[in-house]
Amino acid sequence: MSDTKRLLSGMQPTGTGALHLGNFEGALRNWVRLQDTYEMYCFVADWHSLTTMYADPKGIKDASLQVAADYIASGIAPAKSAIFRQSDVKEHAELHLLLSMVTPVGWLERVPTFKDKRDLMEEKGAGDENVSYGLLGYPLLQTADILLYRAHAVPVGKDQAAHLEISREIARRFNHLYGAVFPEPQAVIPEFTSAVPGLDGRKMSKSYGNAIFLSDSPEIVAEKVKNSFTTPTKIRKTDPGVPEHCVVCQLRKIYDPDGYKVSWDEDIAGERGCMQSKKELAEILNAFLEPIRKRREELLSDPAELERILQDGAVRARACAEITMKQVRDVLGFA
Repeated sequence: MSDTKRLLSGMQPTGTGALHLGNFEGALRNWVRLQDTYEMYCFVADWHSLTTMYADPKGIKDASLQVAADYIASGIAPAKSAIFRQSDVKEHAELHLLLSMVTPVGWLERVPTFKDKRDLMEEKGAGDENVSYGLLGYPLLQTADILLYRAHAVPVGKDQAAHLEISREIARRFNHLYGAVFPEPQAVIPEFTSAVPGLDGRKMSKSYGNAIFLSDSPEIVAEKVKNSFTTPTKIRKTDPGVPEHCVVCQLRKIYDPDGYKVSWDEDIAGERGCMQSKKELAEILNAFLEPIRKRREELLSDPAELERILQDGAVRARACAEITMKQVRDVLGFA
């Protein structure tokens, strides 16, 4: 594995932790493919969750197990990828501390996500006293996550590539001050990816309440699809539809790539109604989700085995992290 490039990927457990189709298409599908090319470290970013769940952190542990189960059920293989919780590898915190000593505050303040989250908190009436260092330092902990494994690559969406630049800047600054320790991580952007619309037409998001989760039962999927948005101008079956503006049609294109064209043509010609389209979509989605649901249920029914997988992944991750931290301590004079 010494000649194999390393890749780091991870997601933050929020709410119940369950992942949705947007997470699958935006990240997991790509990760499954990349694990055959890279030495992959796939972590559950539970410490990151404290930036928003610090007032009630008790749910983070269970949410982390849900995320891990979704990783594995989606095809991330423990035999190929080290799957672990961030909090089980304490070196994340040590490197975060040391990097904080060389990172200008201005770099963190200009990160767009920090500005957006701060503005959102202000809109909700929360003052600066509720803006924690954890929120400001989120990109720094994210950088520590990446550099700890001397990751050569990080999978990101097309709209997220700029977020990796601060990690590259911090790596360059550290290397300039102390010598070449960290490779500058490169963004791995999937050539083909599907933007999954939520059931209300907005981007699929847990916070919008418009998501279909990988764990949703067949009945819940059918009910959600039944209540989803369609083309506003299509009131009767014979009205011409506009598939490009219809959530049901867009989802069908993603999950029925070989057969969607016929349904689109019928929709445009006013030869099919919305209820038919919704019924067929629910069947297609449930067929796709069934093996994922079955596997995650098996994992969650045996928490001891899931915990064993996470601990095994942490051991593998820690072995890499310890090598990095020895180098870091050496160049800083703390060996």
